[in-house]
Amino acid sequence: MRTVARSVPHKKVDEFVSAAHRMAEQGLLSCASGNLSWRVTGEHMLITGTGSWLGRLTDDQVAVCEIRSGKLVEGDQPSKEIGFHAGILAERDDVDVVLHYQSPHATAVACSRMRERSYFVIPEVPYYLGEIACVPYLPPGSRELADAVVAACRTHDLAIMRNHGQVTVGRDFDDVFQNATVFELACRVVLLAGSSLRTLPPREVAALLAEGSRARSKRG
Repeated sequence: MRTVARSVPHKKVDEFVSAAHRMAEQGLLSCASGNLSWRVTGEHMLITGTGSWLGRLTDDQVAVCEIRSGKLVEGDQPSKEIGFHAGILAERDDVDVVLHYQSPHATAVACSRMRERSYFVIPEVPYYLGEIACVPYLPPGSRELADAVVAACRTHDLAIMRNHGQVTVGRDFDDVFQNATVFELACRVVLLAGSSLRTLPPREVAALLAEGSRARSKRG
């Protein structure tokens, strides 16, 4: 039986489940790691259920929650990271999808010594992602982590959570998928290049940041 059928059309639930499967199939997360949310009305969001495996998510493992409060309306118990999912959607009208993921190279960077570092190694990073935020390690599911991630994502579309993973936001599922895969590639380059890494020239970065910002504003 579909537990969310009364408040959200079947088609939207199916689309959400398919998107979760896609994120897992492309190696952005595994088993019960990661979570996904989607604004489906002005007041409500879908979010993956706590402990669910996104690669084999079913419609009865989806929760409908209020965006402003994070309160469960219908369906499964939401991910314990409901705090930052709801918080980001409440504060950013230009964002409809939030993805917390743990792709291998990006998570390796999140677990490395986090010195000051530029991720502008390929043009796609400044153009599609802009500046990358960094959030210190805080207990998963905690109010402190939720507040820190929401604060970071007010002005950034991707944030690294130290020793935890990444959060990225976008207008739709393609946006967050692209953000996550571009950043994964950049982190792979960073790790493989090591001390010989060469980033983009500052003038090129500035131009790409401005061009990407204009493109995102037009979409929003």
